[in-house]
Amino acid sequence: MLWWLLILFLTGASVGSFLNVVIDRLPRGQSLFTPPSHCDACGQRLRPWELVPILSYLWLRGRCRHCQAALPWRMVAVEAANGLLFPLLWLMYGPRLQLPIALVYSDLFLVIFVMDLEQQLILNRIVYPSLALAILLSPLWPGLGPVRSAAGGISFFVIMLVPFLIYRGGMGAGDVKLAALVGLVTGFPLVLVAAFVSFILGGLVAAFLLLTRLRGRREAIPFGPFLTLGAMFTLVWGEAALQWYQRAILGLM
Repeated sequence: MLWWLLILFLTGASVGSFLNVVIDRLPRGQSLFTPPSHCDACGQRLRPWELVPILSYLWLRGRCRHCQAALPWRMVAVEAANGLLFPLLWLMYGPRLQLPIALVYSDLFLVIFVMDLEQQLILNRIVYPSLALAILLSPLWPGLGPVRSAAGGISFFVIMLVPFLIYRGGMGAGDVKLAALVGLVTGFPLVLVAAFVSFILGGLVAAFLLLTRLRGRREAIPFGPFLTLGAMFTLVWGEAALQWYQRAILGLM
């Protein structure tokens, strides 16, 4: 089992290396495949031993071997995070059809998380195809199906649309579209878990940043990362969280 989990970690980290390419190039409108991986500072093409996930970053001490420019720590963070997600989702779903679907969604949400956190961008070229993909995959997810998926997408879209229309500038259109995607992925009623987790995490982090004066009241705090965290929490623990809530409510009645 440990060897299998290690293989999954290495596979996830390798995929994470490609996700870094997506995060870097897609906002610039560049090809994901050409030119080959290179240093952004000096343009030097990277050798295979400079592209080993996590280990190359540690070996190079976070700097380009050719020009000594600092490499973003995000590179190793994404590789490590995706490396951990692969065995976690395996432990959750095992060798079932849900596993590859959950892996696709986890990679998708990780890209959106980092991109919005770094650049405050939620790209239509990511969200729109993902909406279609979520609808197509919904019949393959046990207990979901197109009807519940659509109900989740519409409900979360409406929930996010209200503050977007009332408080102009307080929330971006990308957040509203992303909420629809989260709803399609989780479906109804699990979308309520995703929404709850997103709002709680967003509120707590925003309060912390304001209290510590790391952000001013008029400075934007991207909400996309919290939506993706709520989605991932729901994919992994949503059923358990909803059942716990239902039991707690029944216990109070």
